Amino acid sequence: MTTFRSPSFELPPEDRASSPYTGYTRAHWEAAADGLLHAAWQWATPGGALLDLPGPPSHSGVRSDGLEGYARTFLAAAFRVAGAEGKDPHGWLDRYARGLASGTRTPGRDDAESWPVILDHHVQGQPMVESASVALGLRLARPWLWDRLSAEVRDRVELWLRGALRHLPAGNNWYLFPYTVAGFLESVGRGDAETARARERALELLECWYRGDGWYADGDGRAFDHYNGWALHLYPLLDAYMAGEDSASASAHHGARLREHLESFSLMFGGDGAPLHFGRSLTYRFAASAAVGLGAVSGHTPLTPGVSRRLISGSLRYFLERGASGGDGLLSLGWHGPHPATLQSYSGPASPYWASKAFVALLAPAGHPLWTSVEEAAPSEGPDRVLSVPAAGFLVQSTRADGVVRLHNHGSDHVRPDEGESAADTDPHYARLAYSTVTGPTSAANPADNHLSVTVDGVRSTRRRIHPLGAGHGEDWGWAGSWHVPVFPSGLSTVPGLRVESVTVARGRYELRVHRVLGAPDGSRAELTGWATEPGGPVHSQLYGLHGWKAPEAVRAPQGTAFTRWAVLPRLAAADVTGNAVLVALASLTAEPEAGPLEPVVDVVDVQPPGPGGEAVVEVGWSEDGARTRIVFGRGVVAVDHS
Repeated sequence: MTTFRSPSFELPPEDRASSPYTGYTRAHWEAAADGLLHAAWQWATPGGALLDLPGPPSHSGVRSDGLEGYARTFLAAAFRVAGAEGKDPHGWLDRYARGLASGTRTPGRDDAESWPVILDHHVQGQPMVESASVALGLRLARPWLWDRLSAEVRDRVELWLRGALRHLPAGNNWYLFPYTVAGFLESVGRGDAETARARERALELLECWYRGDGWYADGDGRAFDHYNGWALHLYPLLDAYMAGEDSASASAHHGARLREHLESFSLMFGGDGAPLHFGRSLTYRFAASAAVGLGAVSGHTPLTPGVSRRLISGSLRYFLERGASGGDGLLSLGWHGPHPATLQSYSGPASPYWASKAFVALLAPAGHPLWTSVEEAAPSEGPDRVLSVPAAGFLVQSTRADGVVRLHNHGSDHVRPDEGESAADTDPHYARLAYSTVTGPTSAANPADNHLSVTVDGVRSTRRRIHPLGAGHGEDWGWAGSWHVPVFPSGLSTVPGLRVESVTVARGRYELRVHRVLGAPDGSRAELTGWATEPGGPVHSQLYGLHGWKAPEAVRAPQGTAFTRWAVLPRLAAADVTGNAVLVALASLTAEPEAGPLEPVVDVVDVQPPGPGGEAVVEVGWSEDGARTRIVFGRGVVAVDHS
């Protein structure tokens, strides 16, 4: 059961007249920024260059982690002071100015204050990430910090920052770090051919990674996740916003893409304020609202100011009242509280402070409509919706009765184009068929939730590279489909000719899950699991076989999820799927206390046996309104109709 608590720092009284959904105002955002900063600065080195927060170090080492503490909290301070037009009642910028002078005096030296130098991403790359936060903070707070530094310190800071321009980023959103550094240097009259090339290269790659519908892939593969909002949209549009009229065309270009992104992304927050628990770096938590805040600040948004504030404040409140900042006021490594399974190896004690990006909303001054308009309902609090995002292979499903949002994943896998498909590298935060705002994936050591596995010679398969087959939606329904090659953790990694095609059709709270297994060797079996939830908790998971499945059973996930210490999930076991087989099931995730069983929901299931090439037709009739869903599997294609 969720435990609600107040953050360890004081917030103003709620204002339910202005903010009927969250009670939060701009003053709450300022107080949250100040509270997080006060807690983090208790762990600063004497010279203020490193914030050595307590906890296990990342693989980059303690010194890099200390720089991370400085740089990421600097973002929060810069947004806080810039949004207040230089008012700095707590003297944050004086502290960061002192840290700049200390950290850049002798970079690379093994002393109490020196920052690590910036090298290639595979050698010593983490400082490159942090250089972008330092540069962005300096640009935001230029009149009150950079312009007051001595010439010597400015030169030292520039020299350190240029390391980001002279070394190799990782092949993804990292190219926006030198882009941001170069943008700052050019804004203070220190641009040259080196800065120009860094910006050109980043924009060239950004165009390659844009896939449509407002979504970027995070690199050359198919990684679609929260990095769209807190990196791929944030850096270029914020750069253009700060440049003002000098960058009007760039602002229009990047702004149009953000506007389209928010058309779908704004539906990915639950009625309780939670963002979708999906993808990597989830310990950044309320940074997920950064794109919404930037849209409101820049004007490039399809959302009204009241909806925007409801989303950003709902997300901030969601985490603050669920223990994201512990008794010491520090953001922990996890989701609600600490949760190791949420983390990546690059996460260190200060990593959660990329959450500071949410404070971009403070760039809207007190009189801005973002803060003066009355909060309005979030998209997930309106009528039930099903929205397809073909470019990313997503199907988003929300239900008003419980405020739950589900993401059916048929397109995002976080596998590089040059990377082999190894079961050892399976990532639960991408490999599953579905994710939500009220559940998290089970750990890799427990039974996988929301997963179709094929068992060959006693070994269950996993899902790695995902190939979209299409997506679409109508007035009250939608679908998305994909195929994958099952990958095995032992024995042969793949089986020649074996593949699985999957289609999800969503309407209301129901998920029709249809799978076609092709080329399965003798004796193969299939299993399908549903959502992992807390036993006896407020969220209920259901799974019912319609064709080809045996009776369901409940299986345990003792390591739990980010939402519960211990979880259970339903599982369907199939009969022999040797050769070609079609399997049909109905699933549901709901927080409705009176939700009925799934058995009466469908009254017609007609499955035409697969032909010689595996072609198959599935037709399902829905009891409540007599609607029919027809799914046609062809040779490597799928077509879905609903009427």
